[in-house]
Amino acid sequence: MMGAFALQTVDTELTADSVEWCPLQGCRHLLACGTYQLRRPEDPPADPQSKGRMEVEEPRVRLGRLFLYNFNENNSTHPLVEVQRKDTSAILDMKWCHIPVAGHALLGLADASGSIQLLRLVESEKSHVLEPLSSLALEEQCLALSLDWSTGKTGRARDQPLKIISSDSTGQLHLLMVNETAPRLQKVASWQAHQFEAWIAAFDYWHTEIVYSGGDDGLLRGWDTRVPGRFLFTSKRHTMGVCSIQSSPHWEHVLATGSYDEHILLWDTRNMKQPLADTPVQGGVWRIKWHPFHHHLLLAACMHSGFKILNCQKAMGEWGPVAAGPQVAHAAEWLSQRSQHRTPAWATEPDSVSKKKKVCNIKCIISATLSGNLVLLKTFKATAATTRDCGVNPEEADSTFSLLATCSFYDHALHLWEWEGNGA
Repeated sequence: MMGAFALQTVDTELTADSVEWCPLQGCRHLLACGTYQLRRPEDPPADPQSKGRMEVEEPRVRLGRLFLYNFNENNSTHPLVEVQRKDTSAILDMKWCHIPVAGHALLGLADASGSIQLLRLVESEKSHVLEPLSSLALEEQCLALSLDWSTGKTGRARDQPLKIISSDSTGQLHLLMVNETAPRLQKVASWQAHQFEAWIAAFDYWHTEIVYSGGDDGLLRGWDTRVPGRFLFTSKRHTMGVCSIQSSPHWEHVLATGSYDEHILLWDTRNMKQPLADTPVQGGVWRIKWHPFHHHLLLAACMHSGFKILNCQKAMGEWGPVAAGPQVAHAAEWLSQRSQHRTPAWATEPDSVSKKKKVCNIKCIISATLSGNLVLLKTFKATAATTRDCGVNPEEADSTFSLLATCSFYDHALHLWEWEGNGA
């Protein structure tokens, strides 16, 4: 049985294009939302004397605003409470680092000024706030289009450096190193990856010297950052711009990609000649991410087609479980420890508390839809989506209940949902 219940809608004033729950213990109730607004110059006043004169068009300005919300499960009518808003350059992408750095949660922003910003989460009187920490301009006259942290998989080796990969509107990729002692950004390498906009760049979370990129030239490429500029492979399997990529944090060698061609492809990175699954989604695939606990679930944002929750279990069944040991993702351990038959968290509340207002698990996900080997579970109307872990103990959580945060670009709205579904 599956169902989605709308809990709240928030007017973000500017067009919302990115949402991210903080993944760190003790901060999982915090939700960041980024916005993008293209402000066009006002029409010049009618002036008969100006007839015949050449008008100089003012440049268009890309405005942005970062919101931070606190999720309060005890507030049944308005559980999302705004705790901070910060005006910025337009935000194209943002990601939380999956591990604390110098004792703090870090949020990375890719913005229209061509910079990567780091913000640090600090406690305030009532909740938390984000404060600027470091910023690095990638190139002059470009837009920073995406970023990804190298920490997507738990079990990170202690000596593994903390890295960010970013892409820009000139088609370049930029590898950045983060100094963890006094967090600041340092550019390690830049190289031309695509002929047009490089919409997306992402790490292979299992082999972090490898990164993947997708561009408006329709190419999907793999790179070894130890030899910048020399691609490992080029795939032309997508027929339009590639704008979403994510390595699975649960399954080694599993990669999902999405494109303006309205298809999501699932790959075995050991053989990039042909995808394992190819699914039409009736909408451009702007972002994709895997569910943090259910290894086979993918939530997809596919622009005008809304977002969809997908079951990739059949397509991934060939791999079997990831080998046990220090490289096993924390989400996989959590899932194996959880009882499938435990009572949902909301079931222990008084009758006056509605089931629809309670949440057991969540984590940020943005993506598109799959069919064929991948089974569509549910469709919603939105352009970006995220689920989160509310901090419930794994043994007590019924992970078939998820809180979804979605943002719809065209009506500048942030939506909060509870999804009840069968994760099996």
